[in-house]
Amino acid sequence: MDKTNKSINYSIKQKLLTLVWAAIIPLLMITLFLIYSLLDYSKTYDAIVKNLTVANDYNISFEESMDESLYKLVVGYVDFESIKKDETLSNPYELIDQLRNDITGIRNNVDGNSKLWLSSLLRNIDTLEDRIHDIENNLEKGDMYDENIKMLNDDIYILTDLIQDDIQYFIYYQTFNIENIQSVLNFRVKVFTVCWLVLCVLIVAVITAFASHIVKNITTPLDDLCDVTTRIADGDFKARTNVETDDEITTLAHSVNDMSKHLDVLVEHIKEDERKMRYAELRLLQEQINPHFLYNTLDAIVWLVESGKTEKAINMVMSLSEFFRLVLSKGKEYITIREEEMHIRSYLEIQQVRYEDILDYEINIDEEIYDHSILKMTLQPVVENSLYHGIKCKRARGLISVRGYREDDRIIFTIKDDGVGMDEETLEKLKKDINRPCKETDAGFGLANVNERIHVNFGNEYGISIESGVNVGTCVTIVIPAVLPEAKEAEDEQTEK
Repeated sequence: MDKTNKSINYSIKQKLLTLVWAAIIPLLMITLFLIYSLLDYSKTYDAIVKNLTVANDYNISFEESMDESLYKLVVGYVDFESIKKDETLSNPYELIDQLRNDITGIRNNVDGNSKLWLSSLLRNIDTLEDRIHDIENNLEKGDMYDENIKMLNDDIYILTDLIQDDIQYFIYYQTFNIENIQSVLNFRVKVFTVCWLVLCVLIVAVITAFASHIVKNITTPLDDLCDVTTRIADGDFKARTNVETDDEITTLAHSVNDMSKHLDVLVEHIKEDERKMRYAELRLLQEQINPHFLYNTLDAIVWLVESGKTEKAINMVMSLSEFFRLVLSKGKEYITIREEEMHIRSYLEIQQVRYEDILDYEINIDEEIYDHSILKMTLQPVVENSLYHGIKCKRARGLISVRGYREDDRIIFTIKDDGVGMDEETLEKLKKDINRPCKETDAGFGLANVNERIHVNFGNEYGISIESGVNVGTCVTIVIPAVLPEAKEAEDEQTEK
């Protein structure tokens, strides 16, 4: 329909996305700026902390360790070969190499006064290394203790003290850099805070105005639709809405109008179907519990009693009782196949007493399908039809054979009789009759009723088919789905919901 498919110029999704992006983009930009500032501060801060950690390690231990180790070398407590074995001392050359490597790595990452002090430190390290060489040479020559002590006091201790001063000045300027970084960060945070507040005010103002417009365009037609749907729910199927917007609500409004137009017809069809089903069920009960069957059965019981055949009479009464118990089934529409078999067996036992000269029957239903569900009174009308229109009209002894078995996900029943059968014309008419609504036919009502109930409950792929030939007999095939009682109950509950 043209109305229903009216083009959407500006969908609700587009409106909401526009609203969202209008709020997100400015916030995203200011957030990215803050993240960048924090990452830059974090990177610089981490580098300074790393430098300070290295410098503090040497500030605490280098001078003391170097002085002590060289003193014990000079006084002969250890030599350069055995000093490694003493865990309290360190090889002076190893201390210098380690300090030089660490300071060189730090020097490449700093600038300004920090770099100047590190350059001075490296020069002092080189000088210290030269003086240590001198001491080592003197020790190798021997008899130069006084000169070594003098060199230790005049050169070594002064150089280690200068190195200590260089490290402390480096630590001082690095700490000063941290304060500068904090100042920069504080400034950026202040700028960010001001920009954020201004931006929030602008965003709130713009979003409020835009949101009010969008909400009004959405809620006003939705309120109209709610009013119309409420009237429809109350039974007013003449209710209509005149919503015309540029989004999906117009499509929804036209759909509601179309639904309202067709709902009245649909409700009437449902009521008609319910009346038809109820009428069919009532006719079925009337057909099965007809007075003639009851009168004839009671007459047969009286005749048996008068003839002294009390045991047969008792069996017939029990069969009649079982027959009516299964017909009623406490009002249930579905029973098990086991119960349906008991039903037709009771019926045939009663009829065999009345027609013992002409009626034989056999029932072969696989026990594996006993617990599956079946619509009540599915088989009995077909069996009755075989008796009255097949065997009885034959006026000779005949056999009714009932068989039931499962094939994949279907259950198949065949009811055969070797009665008079039908010619092709009668068979075709009967096939048409059983596929018409049962209230529209009198001929073959029992079969039509069963067929229609199967179609309504299980679908048109299931139902009754008939084959027959004159003086050959008739075979009626019934196909239903294989459904267990608990599965059927769950399906019925879901349908009710």
